[in-house]
Amino acid sequence: EDAAGALNWFRVDQILDASAPCTANTRFYALQILDGAIKYRWKTLPPPQQNGIKNFIVNLVIQKSSDEATFRAERVFMTKLNVILVQIVKQEWPHNWPSFIQDIVNASKTNETLCENNMVVLKLLSEEVFDFSRDEMTSVKAKKLKESFNADFSLIFQLCEYIMANSAKPSLLVCTFQTLLKFLNWIPLGYIFETQLVKTLVYKFLPNAAFRNDVLACLTEVGSLDIGTIYESLTGEIGAAYDSHFEALFTQVATAILRGDG
Repeated sequence: EDAAGALNWFRVDQILDASAPCTANTRFYALQILDGAIKYRWKTLPPPQQNGIKNFIVNLVIQKSSDEATFRAERVFMTKLNVILVQIVKQEWPHNWPSFIQDIVNASKTNETLCENNMVVLKLLSEEVFDFSRDEMTSVKAKKLKESFNADFSLIFQLCEYIMANSAKPSLLVCTFQTLLKFLNWIPLGYIFETQLVKTLVYKFLPNAAFRNDVLACLTEVGSLDIGTIYESLTGEIGAAYDSHFEALFTQVATAILRGDG
């Protein structure tokens, strides 16, 4: 509270303006104050101010992550900026921002550097909702966010497929695998075993040394899935049907390794 008093967070936009004569430390401090305001004071703000902050952060993220040189040069700043965006999403999605997933998917197809940063945002959001929600939010809010994530996941999965089919940018592909890894322990099994995902990972990307560690991490996660825990309501017959997919996964990876590709 004292820090917020020393630097009024309503002036943060002026400090974060690229043309403002501020040091990197000052800009990072401004982001810290904004982060605290969103976490603890968001509900007390009138809607016009909430929308103003949201639009400012969204535009700043797009601006900073659309240019490759800026994105690489300001990684620490971008990391904090992404955390703040996720804090806003947790406050506003889905009730006040129902199109968030659609917005981020559409934007990702316009620029590969922006797409790479958007994958980072989706990874952070998945971690917040599925890994850290017990300590960070109420059970009701966490349940609502998980339901929203599941409802819109088909859009995210289509984006991952689009990237793997169309991109040749190593950093974007690595980021996509790392983001996908965070999804694999909660998405419906159909996305894993009833699509071309596993075959794409094994035959297209596993042979490439630049992707091997991240792809193996994804395949290891798939191989360790506990179907009974994920789908407690499934019958034994359905579970057994998926067992054959696990066997096929092991055979495919082993074959690739023995062939000398993996």
